[in-house]
Amino acid sequence: MASTALMTRESTPTPDYARLEERIVARDQKGASDVLYGLFKQHRPAIEILRETVRIHAPFTHVPYHQRLDDGIVKFVNNDHCLLSERVGLPLMSMVRPELAWLPLAQTVWYMPTGLDPWNQLLGKAPGHYTRLYEIAVHEDPPTPEIHWPDQEPLRIDGPIGERLNHWLTLVQRGEVLPSYRVFLGLMEDVPHRREALAHLAFAGLIDVQDRMLHNRSYTTGHKSYRARATIDLGNAIGWEHAHSVLYAGVPDVAVGPRWYSTYEMGGNVVQSLLDARDAELLKQTAALTPAEEAMLVEVITRGREINVIEAIVALLKGGAAPRRILDAIQVAAAQVILETGDVNNYSMSQHGYEYCNTLGWFYDTFQHPHRLKLLFVAASFIQHAAEHQRDTPNNLGRRTLTPPPGASGWSATRLLAKLEAALLALEADESVALTAAYLAAGHDRAPLVQTLASAAVEVGNDPHNQELGLSLLEDYAKTRAHDRDRLLLAQAKHTAGHRKYGDHLECYRRFAEAMGVEV
Repeated sequence: MASTALMTRESTPTPDYARLEERIVARDQKGASDVLYGLFKQHRPAIEILRETVRIHAPFTHVPYHQRLDDGIVKFVNNDHCLLSERVGLPLMSMVRPELAWLPLAQTVWYMPTGLDPWNQLLGKAPGHYTRLYEIAVHEDPPTPEIHWPDQEPLRIDGPIGERLNHWLTLVQRGEVLPSYRVFLGLMEDVPHRREALAHLAFAGLIDVQDRMLHNRSYTTGHKSYRARATIDLGNAIGWEHAHSVLYAGVPDVAVGPRWYSTYEMGGNVVQSLLDARDAELLKQTAALTPAEEAMLVEVITRGREINVIEAIVALLKGGAAPRRILDAIQVAAAQVILETGDVNNYSMSQHGYEYCNTLGWFYDTFQHPHRLKLLFVAASFIQHAAEHQRDTPNNLGRRTLTPPPGASGWSATRLLAKLEAALLALEADESVALTAAYLAAGHDRAPLVQTLASAAVEVGNDPHNQELGLSLLEDYAKTRAHDRDRLLLAQAKHTAGHRKYGDHLECYRRFAEAMGVEV
């Protein structure tokens, strides 16, 4: 077997981090935040804070299963949002206004005490975010969060790397959570093949997507791929020799059930039967889509049936189009689905659909995985189903044109951005989209607009998974080659102002501003 390098387990925390851990495990939002503000004022490195916060929550944010069947009713058991929020803390630090650089991490820690042990929250046995969300009564003092999957030691297996990866993914598919986790820890100790193991971790998340939406409550919504990405990004940032807790937080859940692979099976069969299994050849194509081809694909995805989407992508690939450029167009379609969302409770499918497309774009840009072409069909199917779901769900909006406020066309860039931020924080979704459109139409510099949108996504809090959604659209805007790339900025404004909020959506922002001397 190839040479190995052991990943060290975390040492005893310093008094400050021990106090942070105590307040988080005690589910004390305000107390944990106060400790964190002290760390900020000590100028502790962001990487150090991230490493410690992952260590604190890693044992307590797993669930034994993502679904319950009580009294004949299927109930969805939520995925952890702490790891997802930690991932976006680093890139957002440089995207928001300088005085807000620490706010993304503040939002993470503000949420963390309420995000522990979601399984028992949904059983009414523990207080937290989900008991408030579903109005579940909890009449006892906060118990210690339960550890559903204890940490493990690596299991090292022999054989070629391809065979070992296949063995690991088979354990994942069979739902053997702890054996699969042990094998993955062993794979990560094989340093020369570590990158291949990480690519397969992301792949295992991306193939696990539910195959229907309408009138469902139990979803994967691509969440396992988001956690896999967070695991990889955080491990790379922290350094794998010090990132055992990151693996503990992110890897076991990939095998937790239920697991859905039927959409990926469709993608595999399409590539096999309609494209003659030419993955490697087609992945090398570099041709861009024309504006007409992009508009056609967006129309088919948002208005057509799944078979129409499959046929359109097959035709584009046969015509020489680059898969990555097709994905750019799928992201535009996903942004359009967000723009057509209405009621605050209707964002789940549109926002998760977009995040899946963002994660797949990251996967394409990060790894040369041999099966990523098949995932193009998964993403397109995901968004087609999301568009269909929104059309068939009451209180959504469909296509429409929003008119900017009177006189907005003559406003300066500074005034437009001030009005936009006020609308975003006031949760005025239509006005936020209209003001963004007015700014774009005036031809002003895009960089201040991106900063305003990023800052507002972080100022709005309580469930920081949603700041990740805001970042996803801005990440893709920066690297997409889509002709209609501005649609991503419009969708970002719509999502930040429109998605469902929990409690006082500005409470953490105000507390952070008071503690750090930031003018609100």
